[in-house]
Amino acid sequence: MKSYFFLTINRINTCDGSPQNPTNVSRGVYGATVGIDRLLKLLDKYNIVSISTLDVKKSNLSISQKATWFTPAHSIQSFPKQLEKVRDNGHEIGLHGYTHEFPSLLSTSQQRDVLTRSIQVLTDFCGKKPLGYTAPAWSTSRELISQLEEFGILYDHSFMYHDFQMHYAPDCSHDWIETDHTQPAKYWMSPMTALKPSKVIEIPANWHLDDWPPFQPIPGKPTQGFVDVEAIERLWLQQFDFAYREYDEFVFPISIHPQVSGKPHVILLHERMIEYINKHEGVEWMTMGEMAKEFLEGRIGGVNVEGGVDD
Repeated sequence: MKSYFFLTINRINTCDGSPQNPTNVSRGVYGATVGIDRLLKLLDKYNIVSISTLDVKKSNLSISQKATWFTPAHSIQSFPKQLEKVRDNGHEIGLHGYTHEFPSLLSTSQQRDVLTRSIQVLTDFCGKKPLGYTAPAWSTSRELISQLEEFGILYDHSFMYHDFQMHYAPDCSHDWIETDHTQPAKYWMSPMTALKPSKVIEIPANWHLDDWPPFQPIPGKPTQGFVDVEAIERLWLQQFDFAYREYDEFVFPISIHPQVSGKPHVILLHERMIEYINKHEGVEWMTMGEMAKEFLEGRIGGVNVEGGVDD
């Protein structure tokens, strides 16, 4: 089982309250307009309609041909005509904060307020409650999973306990002691407490399957954003080949962004990736929501994530 999907981050602010400059805002507008249009055209070319979750079993093939787009609620309200194209083509739209704010920097009440507002915006826009969530920049908090449970969200895509297998996300109640050099060494020399599963299904996140670090230039970070596409293509295909060899079924979630993957050199990379992956038996493109439902109903396998010790 393999998966491949679009993660849309059409943000136009800095996420942390610091002033934004108009050039960075223009980059967000590019993603929400030029980037979305180019990617929809690309995927229509391959009859995927939009890159989504690629679900591959090596038997019992069924084709979904739809995508999952994680979108800040602010993007929906700021670019409704563009996101209508995604919605009206039948793609899944998932939660991604309101303005792409990081849960790790918010109080518990702020996190709950953002989830409440975002769920309402997506529900009003799509006519149904969203099934899934991914944390902006995968910058999570201890409260995140319990709040997703509280709001009845089926699945998350923010953690890295595995790379190719779904599982129930640990509830983040496990504890660890930070290394504190101001304390005697005995202060921090104790094991992590046991992981406890939640009811939220985790579809793994993976920085090595993300277009942002290699292809998005960041001022002040000259090594980011200018990586040769052939190097990243090789990195992604090697991971796909390993997973296809080692697992009878697996998920393969590549995270891409319209303002990044909408650029010509990256579109050509995706064309080659799609053509290569589609040569393999058992490939199925599906939404993350469909994938999570199949896992919940036992039609897709996964793993148990274990670790830590009981108190």
